[in-house]
Amino acid sequence: MANEVKINEIFASIQGEGPVVGYKQLFIRFCGCNLKCEYCDTEFEKGDIYTPQSLYDKISKEYNLGTFHSISLTGGEPLLSYKFLKEFLPLFNRKIKVYLETNATLSDNFSQIKDFIDIVAADIKLPSATGLGVNIMKNNFQFLRNCSGVDTFAKIVFDENITDEEIKFCANIGKETGVELVLQPKMDAAGMSVGSEFCEQILDKFTSIYLNTRLIPQVHKFINVR
Repeated sequence: MANEVKINEIFASIQGEGPVVGYKQLFIRFCGCNLKCEYCDTEFEKGDIYTPQSLYDKISKEYNLGTFHSISLTGGEPLLSYKFLKEFLPLFNRKIKVYLETNATLSDNFSQIKDFIDIVAADIKLPSATGLGVNIMKNNFQFLRNCSGVDTFAKIVFDENITDEEIKFCANIGKETGVELVLQPKMDAAGMSVGSEFCEQILDKFTSIYLNTRLIPQVHKFINVR
C-alpha cells in the first residue's frame, strides 16, 4: 500500500503565534486529529491525497523555499501521519527548517521523526479551555520531556475559566522540562475573549512560579492574514 496522506491545504503566510511570530512560513495543514477541542474550527476531512514524493514535488515546483523561514507542519495533528513524515521530511535534506505544531499527545510518534524537526510548538490543553480531561495535560508533560534536544515551546490557550490549579500544573511543566511557556488568550469574533488586565494577572501568576513565560496573542488575526 502506498504511503499517502490527505492534506487539507498548502499556503504561504506569516506565523502569528509563539516565539517565531512574524516569520514567513510555508504551511502544510494535515487532515485528521485525535482530539476535539471546543475552540477548534479547522475542517479536518477535506483535502487532496499525496505521496511523500508528490507533495515534495508540488512544494518545490510552486514555492521558492529559499524565501521562507521554515515549513510549518500543522493540522489537525501532523503526528498522526508520522510514517508519511519519516519518508517526506528527508527529501528536503535539511535545506529548510521544519516547524511542528502538535497537540503534544503522541510521544511515540514524535520519537520516530524527532531527528527531522527543528522547532516544536506544543499545545498544553487546559481542561477549562478545551473541554478535554486532565489526563491530556499529563500526556503533554510526557511529550515535552521527549522534546529534549529540540527547540521547543509550549503554547497555552486560556480564557476566563483558567484555574489556579491549571496554572500551577503548567508552570511546573515548564520548570521540569525547561521549555518556554507562551500564554495565548482565546480569540472570539471581537478579538481576545479576555481583557488586557486579566491577561496581566494570569501572566503574573505564571511568572511567580516560572519566569520563562510570556503572553503572545494570535498576531495574525490582528494583521488579518491566515
